[in-house]
Amino acid sequence: MRTLGMIMTLLITSFWWFTPPGWCAEPTKDFSAWLENLRQEALSSGISLQTVDAALSHIRKPQPKVISRDRKQPEFTQTTARYVKSRVGRERIANGRKMLDRYPTWLGRVEKKYGVQRRFIVALWGIESSYGKHTGNHPVIQSLATLAYDNRRGDYFRKELIEALHIVDEGLVPLRRLKGSWSGALGQCQFMPTSFRHYAVNADGGRLDIWSSVPDVLASTANFLAHAGWRDDQTWGRPVQLPKEFDLSLAGLETRLPLSRWQELGVRRINGTNLPRQDMSASLIVPDGPGGQAYLVYKNFRALLRWNRSTAFAISVGTLADRIAHQ
Repeated sequence: MRTLGMIMTLLITSFWWFTPPGWCAEPTKDFSAWLENLRQEALSSGISLQTVDAALSHIRKPQPKVISRDRKQPEFTQTTARYVKSRVGRERIANGRKMLDRYPTWLGRVEKKYGVQRRFIVALWGIESSYGKHTGNHPVIQSLATLAYDNRRGDYFRKELIEALHIVDEGLVPLRRLKGSWSGALGQCQFMPTSFRHYAVNADGGRLDIWSSVPDVLASTANFLAHAGWRDDQTWGRPVQLPKEFDLSLAGLETRLPLSRWQELGVRRINGTNLPRQDMSASLIVPDGPGGQAYLVYKNFRALLRWNRSTAFAISVGTLADRIAHQ
């Protein structure tokens, strides 16, 4: 009997372990109760009954495909080297240069107003949506409801869902047009609803539109970076060479040293030449571990992390910006 009990326990445990993400015994019942609680929170936050009904009444259950995409994000599954290589290819670099040539006037205006170099604005545009080609066609409310119901980052996505409802309620974006990525990101710059509410800019005098208005996309991107502490007298960072037997305990964003100190420690540019002679601090990161590519990163790198907390993402944006500008 004891052996049988152990076998039954093992089978139950194994069944639980291999169940797909987001699975539960009675998803419809549990989700319905959760959704009703969300509905009451939305109403309490000042969102109109009309908006709440229109946005939530058609949602019946969480979407397994959204949960699956969340669990398989390349930021979690790829090395930094592979991630960067897949996002900074010849076509994206060439198209970035075309965007610089196509929108010099608007880029000049935005660069001057917000203090963000145009190559970084264009690079973010390229990484996020391939310069507007891929903005996503997922119903944002449905995606956010699924992710808010899920356990991984439920509180974060619940907040974003409430913000998305406010966007609709305030008439900023019609519900039918509130479509984006599987994660609920909006428009060509892929703003989450909170970022849209805080940083989206109507640059061309029409309706605020980060789906179709390039000036709005460029200005909104720059506005976000400016509020994140961007410095237009600095770059993002650079790949570097490390000397043999370098002390990797110095690596990490928590350590900041002057460039002169990194020079003394034997760190050099990727081509072996000396580091810049500038009075600024930098952190050393080696995201793929010993033997992987090392980078010295500056304050603007941290601003990129405010946009997306992925180190691989920030390195990709910086690398693309450099390649677009032939650096």
